[in-house]
Amino acid sequence: MAKEFMGSDFLLENEPAKVMFAAAEKMPIFDWHCHLSPKEIYENKEPADIAELWLAGDHYKWRAMRSCGIEEKYITGCETSGYEKFRAFASCMPALIGNPMYHWCHLELRRYFGINEILSEETADIIWEKANAKVKAGGFTPRELISRSDVTHLCTTDDPADSLEYHKLLAAENLDFKVLPAFRPDNALSVELPGFAQWLRRMEETACKGINTYKELKNTLKDRIEYFASLGCRASDHAFSYVPCEEAGEQELEEIFARGKAGEKIDRLSADKYKTDLLRFLAREYAARGWGMELHIGPIRNNNSKMFAAIGPDAGFDSIDDYAIAAKLSAFLDSLAREDKLPRTVLFCLNPKDNYVLGSMLGNFQSSEAESKIQFGSAWWFNDNIDGMREQMKALGNLGALGKFVGMVTDSRSFLSYPRHEYFRRIMCNLLGEFAEKGLYPYDEKTLCKIVEDISYNNAIKYFGVK
Repeated sequence: MAKEFMGSDFLLENEPAKVMFAAAEKMPIFDWHCHLSPKEIYENKEPADIAELWLAGDHYKWRAMRSCGIEEKYITGCETSGYEKFRAFASCMPALIGNPMYHWCHLELRRYFGINEILSEETADIIWEKANAKVKAGGFTPRELISRSDVTHLCTTDDPADSLEYHKLLAAENLDFKVLPAFRPDNALSVELPGFAQWLRRMEETACKGINTYKELKNTLKDRIEYFASLGCRASDHAFSYVPCEEAGEQELEEIFARGKAGEKIDRLSADKYKTDLLRFLAREYAARGWGMELHIGPIRNNNSKMFAAIGPDAGFDSIDDYAIAAKLSAFLDSLAREDKLPRTVLFCLNPKDNYVLGSMLGNFQSSEAESKIQFGSAWWFNDNIDGMREQMKALGNLGALGKFVGMVTDSRSFLSYPRHEYFRRIMCNLLGEFAEKGLYPYDEKTLCKIVEDISYNNAIKYFGVK
C-alpha cells in the first residue's frame, strides 16, 4: 500500500529518525550561503503574486520547464504574464517525478500557503487563486518570509565593489534576524574574462581611488575586507572549476594584471598563476580575521552560448565539470598551512565523483583552531537531492567527523526556499536513524538529538563565529 504523499513522516522511514526530527525541526536556521538580495530585504516590497515569488530568477524551475518543452517566452520572456508562466510551470510538475523540486514546491505550498493540493495543469487555477489570496492578505514580504522561516542569520553574496549600502541600512533596523555580507571576489580573480577591465573601473569608483597595478589591487581588496568586516562579515566565497596552484614572481604577476586591465587575452596558465597568488593573499587576510573561506568547486558555466547571449548568466545553462581536482587543491591548501595562514575552509564539490576526494582531503589540514576546521560543504546545486545529500553525509561520516558538520545552506535567490532546510533535516535524521536501527551507532536519544541539533544550527553558528 502506498504511503501518504508528504505526510508527517515524509522521508522518515524509521523510529529513531522520527525522534531525531522532532528535535531538529525546532532548531532555527542560519543560512550562511545564499544569493538573496539585501536591496530586496531592505525595500521589503509586497510581491505581486506567486509567480513573482516562485518563478522570477529561479533557474532550477527554468531548466525543468525547458526539459518539458515549454517555450522560452513562458520562462524568461517579458511578453507573457505571471499567470501564463505559472500555468506553464504547473503543467510540468507531474513529469518531475524524482526531482527534488517536486518536493520543494509542495513543501513551500504547504508551509507558506497552507495549500495541500498537488500542483498540476488541472489544479493550476485553483492553486493560483488560493495562493494569491494568501499573498494579498499579507505576510509575504522578504522580511516576513525570513522571520516566518525562523531564520536568525543569513549571509548574502557580495562583490568587493559593492557599496554594501543596504547592509548598512539593514543594520540600523530593529530586525529579529541579521543580514550579513559575505565577500565574493570572483570578479577580482577572473583576470582572463572580458569583463575584468570593466569590473576594475567599478572597483575604482567604489574605492574612490585608481587601481593601476596588481599591488594596488591587493591593497584595495584588503581595505574592502576591512569594510566588510565592519559590517559583520564572517565568510568569503569563491567559485572555481578547479582550484589552481601555479607559481609566479611579482614582475610576472604585475604583467598579467596589466594585460587583463588592458583587455588583452590571457592564457589559462597565466590566469592560474594570477588566481593562485591572489587567492593565497586573500586567504591570509581571512585567516587573520577568523573568517570561513568557502570554495565551490566544479561547475562549467554558460554552456549554451546562444542563450547566454540572449539572456545572460545564471539562467539555467550551467552543469557539472569533470576536472581532476585533488593534486592542485592539496598543493594550494598546503602552501597556506605551511605558513599557518590556512583559514577555516569549507570545500564544496559539484561533481559527486569528488565526494571522497574532498572528504579525505579534510583530514590533511585539520587543527585545534576550530572543530573540523576544514569542512566538507553540503551537497550543492545539482546534488541537493535525496541521493546527493545522503552520499555527501555518508562520505563525510566514513572519512571525517559527521557530528561536527556545519549543515545545509539554501544557495538560493528565493525567499521561499527555506523549506529546503527541513528537507535536509528529514534526510539527515533518516540516515542517522538507519545507523541506529542497524546497530551501527548506539540508540541514545540524547546523544543523537544533540548531533542533529548541532548539524542543523549550532555547529555553523560556532564555526563562523556569528553573534
